[in-house]
Amino acid sequence: MIINLQNIRKSFFCGKPNELEILHGIDLQVDSGEFISIVGESGSGKSTLMNIIGALDHPTEGNYYLDGCNIGSAGDRELSGIRNQKIGFVFQTYNLIARTSALANVELPMLYGGIPKQKRTARAKELLELVEMGERMGHKPDELSGGQKQRTAIARAMANNPSILLADEPTGALDSETGRHIMDIFHRLHKEQGKTVILITHSKELAEETERIITLKDGEIAGERRGGTIC
Repeated sequence: MIINLQNIRKSFFCGKPNELEILHGIDLQVDSGEFISIVGESGSGKSTLMNIIGALDHPTEGNYYLDGCNIGSAGDRELSGIRNQKIGFVFQTYNLIARTSALANVELPMLYGGIPKQKRTARAKELLELVEMGERMGHKPDELSGGQKQRTAIARAMANNPSILLADEPTGALDSETGRHIMDIFHRLHKEQGKTVILITHSKELAEETERIITLKDGEIAGERRGGTIC
């Protein structure tokens, strides 16, 4: 088991008259190498849960163990290391640095991880080739299409060879054909490299491609079932 969430609650404005609890006791376990989706309408708590799974935020109550580490007791430096080494983030908005090349964007997590220049450049080139961006690695984000930006973002997420890929609506800003290509990349990384993939999505169609579908509603797990069309 790589992710173990136990009775996770998350509140905002704690102790104030307008205190608001968003997550109401989430229990969720994810095995290493699993491909799951978390689905739900806007306001269901998906983004809040994603931030907790990604160690970007702490729960108000409950315990979260990521690959055996108690996230609640980890210090800022340890959490930064976990985010850099264990989790690869892919966002709908790409989050690429505008004034630098695709190659330099992919190198960045390795720079933070202390990887020497020659090794990180070689690794970045290898990853960009993997996502079919070899011919565009010298281009800046404003010279790339949406699909090319997202492929660059996936390569960047893979930079430090994380165990987990956490993808938040990765096809949400793309047309259906380009989105299909992005999903194919996730399936390939899951099958060929054994990555644990957690897909946050509104799309029931995309969720059906995953091994397990977790449905959130009003801050609670409303259902869980196997996916129907695993690729």
